[in-house]
Amino acid sequence: MSLEQIHSLIPHRAPMLLIDEIISLKDNSIVCQKRFRADEFFFQGHYPGQPIVPGVILCEAAMQAGACLLSTKIAEDIAPNSAVKVPVATRLNNVKFKQMVKPGDTIEIAITLTDHVSSAFFLEAKVTTNEKLATRFDFACTMADAQ
Repeated sequence: MSLEQIHSLIPHRAPMLLIDEIISLKDNSIVCQKRFRADEFFFQGHYPGQPIVPGVILCEAAMQAGACLLSTKIAEDIAPNSAVKVPVATRLNNVKFKQMVKPGDTIEIAITLTDHVSSAFFLEAKVTTNEKLATRFDFACTMADAQ
């Protein structure tokens, strides 16, 4: 999916848009990629001389991928005629950081929708780099009015 299509799914914009490309979009899952350039704003202070992507940025990238999945599902399946809604994170559980991500690395983000109860959506995130698990966690979202 193009950057314009990603913009149509979620409200995030540079420098906080952390999805470069949607690789695969299925009924209950999505796979996205993000390449971290050496000039990303957070590398200046995390950490000078030994930059690594902050864990919170990895989590945010995964939640943005989840938002893309949910925005697509809402538009197609759940409430196709409803007012514009945006996914908002309500919970993160079982966060584990396994591998450092450095400037120049590309992450692959795999999100699976595991359950949907009323306006609550439960998702699983796995973030890999160089085919190694970097981060994994479970999270929940709800849909909020866009305005």
